[in-house]
Amino acid sequence: MCGRTACSLAADNLRRACAYRDRRGRHRQPEWVRQERYQPSYNKGPQSSGPVLLSRRHLHQDADSSERVLMDMRWGLVPSWFKQDNPSKLQFNTSNCRSDTMLSKSSYKSGSIGLPDKEVEGDEEWKGWRLLTMAGIFDCWEPPGGGEMLYTYTIITVDASKDVSFIHHRMPAILDGDEAIRKWLDFAEVPTQEAVKLIQPTENIVFHPVSTFVNNIRNNTPECVARIELGAKKDVKATPSNKVMLGWLKSSQEGSPQKKENDLPKWTSQFIHSPSPKKTSASVLQQWLGKQEQPAAKKHKA
Repeated sequence: MCGRTACSLAADNLRRACAYRDRRGRHRQPEWVRQERYQPSYNKGPQSSGPVLLSRRHLHQDADSSERVLMDMRWGLVPSWFKQDNPSKLQFNTSNCRSDTMLSKSSYKSGSIGLPDKEVEGDEEWKGWRLLTMAGIFDCWEPPGGGEMLYTYTIITVDASKDVSFIHHRMPAILDGDEAIRKWLDFAEVPTQEAVKLIQPTENIVFHPVSTFVNNIRNNTPECVARIELGAKKDVKATPSNKVMLGWLKSSQEGSPQKKENDLPKWTSQFIHSPSPKKTSASVLQQWLGKQEQPAAKKHKA
């Protein structure tokens, strides 16, 4: 159900926003791994990449598990056991995983615990400015023929809280507070079964509607996350395609004699409004084709 996220913070600002205290109580900031791959975006969809916060021990076995790193990963988990040479051949939709089945499904059994970050701008956000931290699972896939390791993740979903259930019956598993984040990430100190107890619906969020502009993954501007008023009339923006169409209509009108209003074709169908018996789409098509075959002088306006 979770099909879009956003994180428009620059890499350094995101790192500061993810500040934490390690096991010794020291104030720390996670270090970036492959920072050059991270691209801020107002519109991230499945198969795009996004920032994930995880324990350093996932990457270095001798590291303190309370230390954290940031890594850009592809959204849509590819399990490490997948043996085909192209991850896009995976037949399952793994952008989300249900909290009640994630420990039993083979797609997620090998995954490690991670935390996708989402900036507060969007359709759901905290009551107060901070990162919206969603619980997830990540894994590392190696091409069978060798090559670069691919890190991917999935977002865990739970039953929707009562405040957002009218939007969808599922919602992202959101970790509320530093202690919840610590327990989720520090897998060496917190058993998985205890960490899973943190996965519950949360009421501590507010939401606002956004434009369908976000439905096109190629759109990547603040308009994707801007609040809109439902029912408000919105001006249509000029795009290259409708500019071409308007230009074509203008030139065709300028090149033809001016017609009176009564001479303009009426965009209603004589077939749709014809009295019974009701015509089927097939008979309408046959009648229209028959008229197309008549001499031009005998054609009727439709």
